[in-house]
Amino acid sequence: MASEVRRLRGVRSTWVVVAGAVAVNAAVAAFTASRLPTGELATADAVRAVAAVVPALPLPLTALAAAVLGALAYGNEARWPGLPASRVTLGRRLSALLAKSLVVGAAALLLTVVTLGVNALAVWLALPAAVDAPTLFDPSGLPGAPFAAGGIGRPLAAFPALVLAGGWAGLLITSLVRSAVVGILLTCALPALLEPTAGLLLHRTGRNWPLWMRELMPFQYGLDFVRSAADRTAGALDGVVAAALLAPAALLVLAAVLAQVRRRSL
Repeated sequence: MASEVRRLRGVRSTWVVVAGAVAVNAAVAAFTASRLPTGELATADAVRAVAAVVPALPLPLTALAAAVLGALAYGNEARWPGLPASRVTLGRRLSALLAKSLVVGAAALLLTVVTLGVNALAVWLALPAAVDAPTLFDPSGLPGAPFAAGGIGRPLAAFPALVLAGGWAGLLITSLVRSAVVGILLTCALPALLEPTAGLLLHRTGRNWPLWMRELMPFQYGLDFVRSAADRTAGALDGVVAAALLAPAALLVLAAVLAQVRRRSL
């Protein structure tokens, strides 16, 4: 574990990705806040501003940065192995993959905390005076519990999980293709395929994504073009929706483990 932390921390590209992610997030958050309509700030607008969600991207910027960190963590191992090939048994490979997952997960969560804090500050500084934002910056003005339906707590609590999933996806996909560049590209392409497909399958069963999740999944807005206005209702996070989210992750973990079983090196 300690060696994985040193490897990730000792690579200059790690700090370049982190610094770039924080700077770009702050710029997007400030730009989004400056263009908000006057009046009371809606929860959906607050979520998109603080999370710096760009509708054209497959994932929020912080999740993309975490995916790059995950891809680099495995790509550096493929380029500069930490153990000789003769000593890399299956147990060592799986242990190394688990250690990388824990380190990438911790880095993704730390990046989430930093970017959310910087984004909130950028939104507060760039917010027009005509926008009333009690639900975001004044706890005394909250209409109810922040984790109640329609509050800002649920989507912001789901945001770290999304960033964590992005980091792990970048790591596991790169472990399959053994190339950081290809792993990053596939990680970016995966949500574009999975999100609309899962959304349409849920729609066929009479379900939709919960509204507080849709704000963090930009591709779901594309589904509005194939739905009637009556079908664009928010759903609940029931077992079927949870299975639609967890099934691709389980398949990816299984594929990564099977790939290590068939190899002789990490």
